[in-house]
Amino acid sequence: MGVALLAGAVGGLIGSRAPGLGTTVVFRSTGQTMTLGTAGPQAAGPVPGVAAEALRSTVTIEVNRPGVRAVGTGFFFDSAGHVLTNAHVVAPDGKAGKLTVTFADGSSSPASVVGVATGYDIAVVKLDGPHRPGAPLPLGDSNGAVVGEPVVAAGAPFDLAGTITSGILSAVDRPVTTRNGTAAAYLNALQTDAPINPGNSGGPLLDDAGRVIGVNSAISTAATPEGAEPGNVGLGFAIPVNQAKWVAESILEHGKAQYAQLGFTVSGKYDGKGVQIMPEPSKEASRSLVLGGPAEKAGLRPGDVITGLDGRAIANGPALMSAVWSHHPHDRAEVQFVRDGRTRSVTVVLGERSGDA
Repeated sequence: MGVALLAGAVGGLIGSRAPGLGTTVVFRSTGQTMTLGTAGPQAAGPVPGVAAEALRSTVTIEVNRPGVRAVGTGFFFDSAGHVLTNAHVVAPDGKAGKLTVTFADGSSSPASVVGVATGYDIAVVKLDGPHRPGAPLPLGDSNGAVVGEPVVAAGAPFDLAGTITSGILSAVDRPVTTRNGTAAAYLNALQTDAPINPGNSGGPLLDDAGRVIGVNSAISTAATPEGAEPGNVGLGFAIPVNQAKWVAESILEHGKAQYAQLGFTVSGKYDGKGVQIMPEPSKEASRSLVLGGPAEKAGLRPGDVITGLDGRAIANGPALMSAVWSHHPHDRAEVQFVRDGRTRSVTVVLGERSGDA
C-alpha cells in the first residue's frame, strides 16, 4: 500500500451552508475583517439534503502550465470570498501555474494564490475577477469527530463532476506523510472509507449535518501499473478542519504558516520504536538539542527516546511530526520518553518556526 495525493484530471468538492452565527476575525497586520463559516442549526441531515446545499459553495480549481493541466477543488472559506484548498492542488508536483476557478453555475474567474503551507497541504486562493463569491461553508469541530459517524464527500473523481459518496469516519489521529514534488506534508489525518479518488483534492469531508470536518487530501492505494491513476481502496485521509482553519487564518494574516517544533535532531541510526534524540553531535548537526530550545528547556537529553505525545503513541519520525504539527506553536504538550530503560514524562512548551515547510 502507498499514499497518493488526490489531484487529478479534475477535482470537485461538496460542503453545506447553514444559517447560524459566524466567527468574525480581525487581522492585526492588515485591519481586514472577515466572517468564517461556522456550524449553525439546520435541517439537512440526509445525504441528498447535505449535497444539495453544499454544491452551492463548490468551486473547481484548474491549474495550467506548459504541458500540464491539473484540476482540484476548493470551497468558500470566509465572507471575503477566499477559497480553501490543498497546497498540492495549486502547485501540482510542487510547480505553480495559471489558476482558473469555476463555480457551480459553470461561470469562471481567474484566481491567484494568497499563500501556501506545504507542510500542512493547505492553500488559500483569491478570486481575481468580478464574480460574486459563494457563502462560506459551515465548519464543524474535528476535535469532536467520532469513529463510526457517517460522513459525506463529493467532487469530480476521474472527471465525473458532481459525484457524491458517503461512508463512515474510520479513524482519527492517523499519521500520514505525503509528497508533492520535493515537499513533504505530515498530516494528523481523519480516515474515512467514503470513496474518494483523484479529483477529490481540496474537497470537504462533512458530517451528516453538513458541517465540514476535514479537507480531503490523500488516499492509500494498492500497487498499480506504471503511469496508471491510483484508485480508491476504502482508505481516504482528510486534514482535520480545526487545523485547516487556523493554518488558513495564519496564511491570511501573515502570508505564511507557523509550525510548532520540539527543537532537537533525530538520530538516523536508531531503528526501534519511537524517535531517538541524536545521542551525540555529528557532521549533520553540531548539537543534538537546539540551544535554549523547547526540548532542552524541558530537560530532555541526547539519547532520550520519544515514545508518546499527549498520551498518543509515537512509532517513528513522521508520526512525531504529524502529532507536533497538530499543535499551535507555544502550546504545551506532554512528552513521554524513555531514558536508561525507564519511562518518564515531561511538559514541553512547543517552539515556533515560521515559513513554508
